[in-house]
Amino acid sequence: MHRTVTGFLLLLALAPPPALQASVVKWIQVDGVIQPATSRFMLRAIEEANAAKAEALLIELDTPGGLMESMRDIVKGIMTSDVPVIVYVAPSGSRAGSAGVFITLAAHVAAMAPGTNIGAAHPVTMQMGGEKSDSVDTMMDKIVNDAVAFIRSIAESRGRNAQWAEDAVRISSSITEREALGKNVIDLIVSSRDSLLMLLDGREVNLPLGKRPLSLKSASLERIAMTWRDRVLEIIGDPNIAYVLMLLGIYGLFFELYNPGAIVPGVIGGICLILAFFAFQTLPVNVAGLLLILLSVILFLLEIKVTSYGVLSIGGVIAMILGSVMLIESPIPGLRVSWGVILPAALGTALFFAFAIGLSLRAQRRKPTTGVEGMIGEVGQVIEELNPDGRIKIRGEIWSARSASAALAIGSSVKVVAVKQMTLIVFPHSEEK
Repeated sequence: MHRTVTGFLLLLALAPPPALQASVVKWIQVDGVIQPATSRFMLRAIEEANAAKAEALLIELDTPGGLMESMRDIVKGIMTSDVPVIVYVAPSGSRAGSAGVFITLAAHVAAMAPGTNIGAAHPVTMQMGGEKSDSVDTMMDKIVNDAVAFIRSIAESRGRNAQWAEDAVRISSSITEREALGKNVIDLIVSSRDSLLMLLDGREVNLPLGKRPLSLKSASLERIAMTWRDRVLEIIGDPNIAYVLMLLGIYGLFFELYNPGAIVPGVIGGICLILAFFAFQTLPVNVAGLLLILLSVILFLLEIKVTSYGVLSIGGVIAMILGSVMLIESPIPGLRVSWGVILPAALGTALFFAFAIGLSLRAQRRKPTTGVEGMIGEVGQVIEELNPDGRIKIRGEIWSARSASAALAIGSSVKVVAVKQMTLIVFPHSEEK
């Protein structure tokens, strides 16, 4: 027994020491408007970094801003993370605007690349017709005061310039990266990710569990990419895409109504409409704009049943343009429907219905080709003397006929001029001028 224990201890002494696990820094790139899909992606990255016990999570940020609710979710995720979160406004030419200011200030470490800027975080709300009232002003004051309190609490908890943070909300203050560093808004200016990790090595950060030094000198970067689900949600969350999906849904239902039983247009149209309405519930949709677009749909549907000679379609196109313009109003380009999408959509709709109405009018003016009415004007041959009643052969069919003039012998050529109770009224073909 003694020999066994001695041999085991000797093996332990001779065995090489276990290799130290290399530290890992997870990183993601956020480029665009902050919306629900962005929030979902960033929160998933924070969870993944915590689950992997990463040394830090690096967020490379470039955003003009976005939705307040999505921003609040991201900030809460950063503030409660057990893994340090580094927000890096990069590359050069990028910005952290509006919602991006809150996210940058909430980070455990905030850095910016040369040639970037941060600021302009004043909340924006939509007002009908641009009119102001006391109630609207009061509501706006409440929103601004709430945003000020939120951003001040973030800045103070991170030891950053709370007064500038308040100015960014109240007066839309915006500053360069050098001004941000001088005003204690960010921690450092650095030109690349690798340089950032080198400079932050050994720096202490405050986490929910206490202070912790960063060990980043030999850390490896592992990128967290968007999943296909994140990408799909991000795509349909774009106002232009959501608007196009809505129009495709409308067109699909139109084709189904014009051609009952086609099935495919109706199925595609239904799917597109559902996706569009899903996207609209994540965007700041103006109810009046949506109602105008629904009115245009009703007018287009009425055009199918009511002969208005294009009046209903013209009204529908006007309602669609006005509704499209009002649908999503925002100073942020990424959160409104582009004129480059609205005008071609309205023009395409107008051309589509002009074409459809033209076909309808031509069909109404065309001589009937089926049924009893389609027999008028047709030429046939007498197969049983008409005196005045008899039978004729027309279109390969035998019909009862009555001569509207003199008696007609077998073999005579006749032309149908009227139909009475399934009996064809005919004249001799040679007499018809």
